[in-house]
Amino acid sequence: MTDLTAESQNRWPSLKRDLLAVNSLLSPFLPAGFYYKTFMWPASFWEKVYEPMIRRAAGLGRASGVSDPDHYEKATAHCDVLVIGSGPAGLMAALSAGRAGARVILCEEDFRLGGRCLCEDRRIGDGRASAWAEAMERQLAAMPEVRIMRRTAVSGTYDGGAYLALERVNDHLPVPPAHEPRQRLWHIIARQSVLAAGGIERPLVFGGNDTPGVMLAASLRSYVNRFAVAPGKRAVVFANNDDARRTVTDLRKAGVTVEALVDPRPGTAKPGDLRLIQGVVISAKGGRSLEGVEILGGDGRPASIACDLLAVSGGWNPSIQLSNHLGGAPDWNDKLAAFLPGHLPTGMQVVGTAAGLLALADCLQSGGEAGAKAAEACGFKGSPEPVPSVDRDSTAVSPLWRVKGSRGKAFVDFQNDVTDKDVELAEREASARSSI
Repeated sequence: MTDLTAESQNRWPSLKRDLLAVNSLLSPFLPAGFYYKTFMWPASFWEKVYEPMIRRAAGLGRASGVSDPDHYEKATAHCDVLVIGSGPAGLMAALSAGRAGARVILCEEDFRLGGRCLCEDRRIGDGRASAWAEAMERQLAAMPEVRIMRRTAVSGTYDGGAYLALERVNDHLPVPPAHEPRQRLWHIIARQSVLAAGGIERPLVFGGNDTPGVMLAASLRSYVNRFAVAPGKRAVVFANNDDARRTVTDLRKAGVTVEALVDPRPGTAKPGDLRLIQGVVISAKGGRSLEGVEILGGDGRPASIACDLLAVSGGWNPSIQLSNHLGGAPDWNDKLAAFLPGHLPTGMQVVGTAAGLLALADCLQSGGEAGAKAAEACGFKGSPEPVPSVDRDSTAVSPLWRVKGSRGKAFVDFQNDVTDKDVELAEREASARSSI
């Protein structure tokens, strides 16, 4: 066990007394692309003056300057069926194909199999979803023709059933064991593939949505159910879908007080004794931590709620990227307010949430059927695994992307500090250029 030392960056002289925070007052005069539009002359200053100054202020960090002491490998593997993702759909697909006798490779980027089964307080069969996932993993590990590749992310789809994957062999260790690589790049050749990559929860765009304490609803459930961590004491849930409502129950079980559920959909049923507000969060208040939220009800009345935790959810985006790598364009689905896989690469099937199936029972069924179908395409005879019983769930969603009229910076891209105003500016500039 080694100690972990974390240091903040992009602050001076300290995080509590950050003098660089004065730049926030200038933000209305510093639109997106300001640096590149302004620091253009003289050109010789960019590399020596402007860029170092911008990088230092942006907190981009510094390279160590020493050579990399670790080793890296590349390898090739062949299989009949490649299953990408080990959530409920992926596990069912791998087991169905494996039981048919096909050579199966199951790739999972986490170090444990199960996907959202590990993060949700759900029931599958006679027990918790996490226990079901562990039982499935034991069955797969006992099959000689099934290979489980943990810490392995599939990143590319190519012609001829070729896939690129990166295995983080020893990234989780300070120093890799002797004669072992830190990472291994895999070239996987598969006759059939099943994409079970799940989905990514969408944030909601409103003022102050980058304040510490504002988190995605599914992330909060992961903290509570997988890691037994309560990230706050008093919470508000803001969502446009039924899936996020389970966050209320999970937080309460963890001892977190849920002050209110804010839902913009009219006619939403009140969940028990919880305070339900039909409206939207227009801003999150706080500096280094969340202190409360401002809400605008459907009747136009404002309200304020003190809290240190805000769970937000705008629905789910299926992770379909690997289905598009050979030129296939995604299809828009109005009901889910998301893109779904369009024309697929030869031999690929998409299952579970990646296919737009948000209900747990549908994910399980689609995975089992796809695994059996993939094995059959490779010349094996098998049948889908029986779908176990699951608890009931609702996946209804109404589109909400941005809360208009919100106060403060409303971020669309947290990584690159892109706000809704930046997107508006880009649209205006594009329109201006097209009219020239």
